[in-house]
Amino acid sequence: MNEKDLAKLIRETTLKVLSSDQQKSDKEIPIAASNRHIHLSAQAVDRLFGKGYQLQKLKDLSQPGQFAAKETVTLIGPKGKLQKVRVLGPARGDTQVEISLTDGFALGQAAPLRDSGDIEGTPGITIQGPKGQLKIDKGLICAARHIHMHSTDAERFQVENGERVQVKVSGDRGLTFDNVLIRVSEKYRLEMHIDIDEANAAQIKNGQLGTLLKY
Repeated sequence: MNEKDLAKLIRETTLKVLSSDQQKSDKEIPIAASNRHIHLSAQAVDRLFGKGYQLQKLKDLSQPGQFAAKETVTLIGPKGKLQKVRVLGPARGDTQVEISLTDGFALGQAAPLRDSGDIEGTPGITIQGPKGQLKIDKGLICAARHIHMHSTDAERFQVENGERVQVKVSGDRGLTFDNVLIRVSEKYRLEMHIDIDEANAAQIKNGQLGTLLKY
């Protein structure tokens, strides 16, 4: 091979590598692991913290308008308790408690795998706050893995709200997550959410990138 042909081969190979890297980065999504937490209704806030109480912001979360509150509660199950469970704000229409499957063993109450917001037919739990106790008859779930996306992200990834995809994570314990729900809203910022059990299984740290794969 002469020098001209060699230079051409090197150039073509470089372009292919750069193109492949670009395609990969276009499909990458930041991942965040969610620890156990609770979303409270306004009525639940009153019951647990006192009438008219307002949640106090500890820090903003990645999704615009959402925050981790300074307040925590205790979850009381048939066999055990989980203390200092973080409250997320602002208050919602329904109270929803999100735990991992491992947390369910500690409480003695299994949490069904559900998409966030789908709480019909789910078990309840007792919640203890500084000013009172509340027993909800539904709302305890293990939140299914999902990806928050703005509409511009959905267009770029060529996916739709409600679609299920795969996300591949590299590393020493790399794996591919199946059945990842796409959630699209003008209020969302691109991020995949998994729970602590899932993060530990793949040794994922917050901010690590995964690659979206369509079925």
